[in-house]
Amino acid sequence: MCKSLGIEVKIVPQNNSSLKEDEVVLIYNRVPKTGSTSFAGIAYDLCTINKFHVIHVNISKNQRVLGLSDQMRFIKNITGWMEKKPALYHGHISFIDFSRFGVQKLPIYINMVREPLDRLISYYYFVRFGDDFRPTLRRKKSWDNESFDECVARDGKDCDPENLWVQIPYFCGHHADCWEPGSSWALEEAKRNLLHHYLLVGITEELRDFIAILEATLPRFFKGATRLYAEGHKSHLRKTAKKIPAKSQTIEKIQMSQIWRMENEFYEFALDHFHYIKHQMFENLNGELLVRDGKFMFEKLRPKVSTPDLEN
Repeated sequence: MCKSLGIEVKIVPQNNSSLKEDEVVLIYNRVPKTGSTSFAGIAYDLCTINKFHVIHVNISKNQRVLGLSDQMRFIKNITGWMEKKPALYHGHISFIDFSRFGVQKLPIYINMVREPLDRLISYYYFVRFGDDFRPTLRRKKSWDNESFDECVARDGKDCDPENLWVQIPYFCGHHADCWEPGSSWALEEAKRNLLHHYLLVGITEELRDFIAILEATLPRFFKGATRLYAEGHKSHLRKTAKKIPAKSQTIEKIQMSQIWRMENEFYEFALDHFHYIKHQMFENLNGELLVRDGKFMFEKLRPKVSTPDLEN
């Protein structure tokens, strides 16, 4: 039931019936090194219990964008593959606006972001030393023992601030300017997409709360996720094997970059919005999140006829 597959799958004609809970499609276009493996691990553990499908989207040569024809085929596949609904698709792919392709039943987007410099440092050491998820796998920079501080001091390519330009383009999408480091248009487009196209964007540093909100909002998929996370088996599924904290002068040098300031602005924007959503949904009681009482009801229904039970 839970599958991993490439983008080439059989196209099935779309079903035009009204959207039901069992026809929901979630897309988690996961940003690298934001805790996505831990979150995906929870989904894989829940999919059999909660009866949904988890499908990994593997894009050739680790590209983050698709050509226009591939976008169309991708959209037809995941919207028309009725046998695999409900489904959670996840993979390193930038945002696609399904409405541009005439799709009426839009998928639900979710994602996570991480403090940008912390994400870059984690990735820098990950490609050198790997992690505890697949400790025997030899990484592409395994021969390089240079620290992040040393790299920044000599203005090395691997630690160039342009490498911070990741989270904004993932949310911005497939437009050429999205992948232009320092594009102010891309920053604003990423913000707009986060607000208008994403159900929820969590924060890596607050993964537990992200999971709790999803369980309360989408129990069809995430019922039991908070308990599973609390047990500890999935809370830190992937941890970089060796990561040296950056020195203050290194941090100051990186933060002088316009690209860092823009990525940090996007991160702070996502953080504020996530906190707003969390505050609206939960009360914090001694470190435990309690769902607030419902704030709406249905009344004065006319004409007075019997109606089916409404969902709480």
